[in-house]
Amino acid sequence: MFDSNIWQEIASTIKQNKLRTFLTSFSVFWGIFMLILLLGAGNGLSNGMKENFSDDATNSIFFNSGTTSKAYKGLKPGRRIRFENEDIDNIKKNFPEVDDISGRFFLPWGETNVSYGNEYGSYQVLSCMPDYQKIENAVMMEGRFINDVDLKMTRKYAVIGEEVANKLFNGDEPLGKFIKINSVMFRVVGVYHDKSDWDNKRVYVPMTTAQKLFNGANRVHNIALTVDDMSVKQNKELESRFLKYFAKKYQFDPEDKKALYINNRLENYTRVQSVFLGIKAFVWIIGVFTIIAGVVGVSNIMLITVKERTKEIGIRKALGATPGSIISLIILEAVIITGIAGYLGMVCGIGLLELLNMAMEKGAEAAQSQQGQGGMPFSNPTVNLTIAGISTLVLIISGVIAGYFPARKATKIKPIEALRDE
Repeated sequence: MFDSNIWQEIASTIKQNKLRTFLTSFSVFWGIFMLILLLGAGNGLSNGMKENFSDDATNSIFFNSGTTSKAYKGLKPGRRIRFENEDIDNIKKNFPEVDDISGRFFLPWGETNVSYGNEYGSYQVLSCMPDYQKIENAVMMEGRFINDVDLKMTRKYAVIGEEVANKLFNGDEPLGKFIKINSVMFRVVGVYHDKSDWDNKRVYVPMTTAQKLFNGANRVHNIALTVDDMSVKQNKELESRFLKYFAKKYQFDPEDKKALYINNRLENYTRVQSVFLGIKAFVWIIGVFTIIAGVVGVSNIMLITVKERTKEIGIRKALGATPGSIISLIILEAVIITGIAGYLGMVCGIGLLELLNMAMEKGAEAAQSQQGQGGMPFSNPTVNLTIAGISTLVLIISGVIAGYFPARKATKIKPIEALRDE
């Protein structure tokens, strides 16, 4: 292995050529730093998008009734479309692709006063059916969700979100206790957790109970469902069939965009995913060109380095140094400089991404506390260290190759000719 004299010689060479060393180091540092930053930012945006879509099932479709804006078959525009309970049964019978389905009847007050003892808060109370747990990706922490018996018997049961339970019960056991929803008593049968902080502030009650208590008859405001695994094309074809069903039953023009609002999460997820794939491809292109720029920079500097040291190489040969020892000295110097600079670029890039992630998380927490909304567009900017390591190795090898061939050529020059080199 190399002895201490070689290390001292390398240190002396680096010290005497500070500018050259800095330029070589900076080329490597900047190439790795920018690659880490770009890849991390792209992954952070992609992770944020995935987290936002994980709140609900990505294969879900939501139907919201609207008001017609076009005349149709003698009927005037301005008619309000009103879903009914039988629509849910008809969809189950006629659309075998549907996995889970739930109607929702909205309570008339929007956010509702919910209280237990002396504790109270304003929360969103939604009435739904049992399948809505899967549609919403709600995980039960205690008890159970709404079931079919609750619907059939119109029970005054409630399933509350984790944040609602923490606020109203302060650590006490909520199951079996009665909460008051706008002067109506409901028994708590379950506590759920949702990835969305906003959805954790909800209270779910049986849809039939809400219809009965608040004069809803058989009216349904919203229908949510999930479908089998299918391509986007198949999903759009199914969506078109749903549209034809509702248009035929409620007599509106299928082209009337205001009569029925459809939120197809698979279509939205696929569209956003395509955008992020494009962003990732763009990031990789920029990253590769950044690495190439670093390779060119290191190569040029190493070529200049060997050219400047031609006279030094002649002196070493005159003193008895072998060509192999001279070449290994130059290569070792290049490896040390590029290796340290690459490592620093990697560490600084990862450190900056962590700081950015912390700042985004604090900003999201502040926005959530002020507006009650969660979800971040940027989350967990991870970087594949293997890719970063390979990129650093590419820069080091490029420096070694760029230095090796001119150094090898210089060592073949006779000492007297090398000493005459300008």
